[in-house]
Amino acid sequence: MLRSNKELWWALFAWVLIGGIYALVMFMAGKIPAASELFGHSLGILGFVLMMLTEVLYSLRKRSRFTTWGKMSSWLQFHIFTGLVGPFMIFLHTSWKFNGLAGVVTLMTLIVTLSGIIGRYIYTRIPRTVDGIEIGTPLGEAQATVLANTRRVMAIWHTIHIPLGMALFTAAFYHIGAALYYATFLK
Repeated sequence: MLRSNKELWWALFAWVLIGGIYALVMFMAGKIPAASELFGHSLGILGFVLMMLTEVLYSLRKRSRFTTWGKMSSWLQFHIFTGLVGPFMIFLHTSWKFNGLAGVVTLMTLIVTLSGIIGRYIYTRIPRTVDGIEIGTPLGEAQATVLANTRRVMAIWHTIHIPLGMALFTAAFYHIGAALYYATFLK
């Protein structure tokens, strides 16, 4: 089955749009927008919200056994879109400074995003129906071996990607708490 890449095209469109707005703000201000200013904070907040939506909504839908809130393939496309656009906004939020805890969060964001891109590639190797349901066993012994190996790699990938995502969000919450404490509450 051929897979649609429309979530990638939408993510690219969003990157160009957000990047254009960022360039405009940079041009008007005459400097790189600071992470602590309104525009920088807005990028960070919206990027973090998108990343939370990436994790929470897709995971809830994937584990929901009693309700069907749309096709899983649509949810995966949403997961990929928000998983690409959210981190892009986070990178712009950094003001290109990667110090301390914020630098660690940025590095972890990069690692989780790259891991997600790798996972998408592995995922597309598993044959599925139009609704995104895995096809049991394809014809031929050689294809069955390839499918079994791909499923094994996908399982290993899950055991790495999910804990990395949890560590990322833990570090991000610490960053948000520290930013609020030091930049807001102490003033």
